[in-house]
Amino acid sequence: MQIIGIRLRKAGRIFFFEPSEEELEKGDWVLVDTSRGLECGKIVVGPRELLADEKIESEPGVPIRKMYRKAYEDDLKQLARNQAEEKYAFEVCQNKIKERELPMKLINVESTFDFNKIIFFFTADGRVDFRDLVRDLASIFRTRIELRQVGVRDQAKCLGGMGGCGRPLCCASFLGDFIPVSIRMAKDQNLSLNPTKISGVCGRLMCCLKYEDDLYCENLPRTNVMFRPRNGSRVVVADGEGKVVAVNFSRRNATILLDTNKTVVAGWEDILPVNAEDFEAVEEPAQKPSVEPPPKPERPPRHERPRKADTFNRRYNRSESVDRKNRSQRPTKSRGDRTRRNPKRNYKK
Repeated sequence: MQIIGIRLRKAGRIFFFEPSEEELEKGDWVLVDTSRGLECGKIVVGPRELLADEKIESEPGVPIRKMYRKAYEDDLKQLARNQAEEKYAFEVCQNKIKERELPMKLINVESTFDFNKIIFFFTADGRVDFRDLVRDLASIFRTRIELRQVGVRDQAKCLGGMGGCGRPLCCASFLGDFIPVSIRMAKDQNLSLNPTKISGVCGRLMCCLKYEDDLYCENLPRTNVMFRPRNGSRVVVADGEGKVVAVNFSRRNATILLDTNKTVVAGWEDILPVNAEDFEAVEEPAQKPSVEPPPKPERPPRHERPRKADTFNRRYNRSESVDRKNRSQRPTKSRGDRTRRNPKRNYKK
């Protein structure tokens, strides 16, 4: 079975589909059917055979689908018209947000190829009631409207920009998915723990800390020791520098009040001290190699006990020979010898 890798947006995730019978090459534009609808994408991974032990999905939880067809010149013109409509929709939505004074910031607008659905991406500090905004947009564009709230990392990916290295942002250039990054990576690489120097445009830790982390981990293997912060100590986390206000021993995390009056919860492995004296070393229990218990000695076979003779009852043994014909009979009592019961008295009188 052959597969191809398609990217629907610039620096977006790569989705895999089964190619059609047409001749396809890397760089061709094709139409595919996704969960959002019909979309146009570019082939970034040429046709190749699917390995036996390789598990690939078109979308999370969706098996590999077959692509719709190859895009023609008219389809590319339609794609250009859609991009112009997206810019117009961005301006309309931004004006509606200002009219209703909603606490949200519009980031990007995307639409499907057949323009049956428009998705508006925005950021906000909390939950926003945008039901009236959806009604206004649906009455203008006469299509399905979806508003999706994203985080600060997605905001930097959509807007783009220049990083501290002087090059375009990695997330907006080639990174399809965000890589999990922790402050421990900066500690292992002996970098400055100043949050302003190891944070990106989005305010989070830079994605490039992950690039060389594997090399440093091979040369400097981590010991099985964890450090526990103390209450009131100054620490550094991914969000900045602050003060420890609470320590949870069971969950191995701490509550930190940042200098920006923001409270965050971080694990002990993601917290670094400003002063090394404020931390206490907590040795993790070493995992002992599993040793199988010695086999139990076999028990000797039990000796069979002699069974007792079958008994009829406690007084009569069936094994005994008894002459039932010549045995003495019990004396019979006459009817008159029996005591008569007193009749019941009639208390109703």
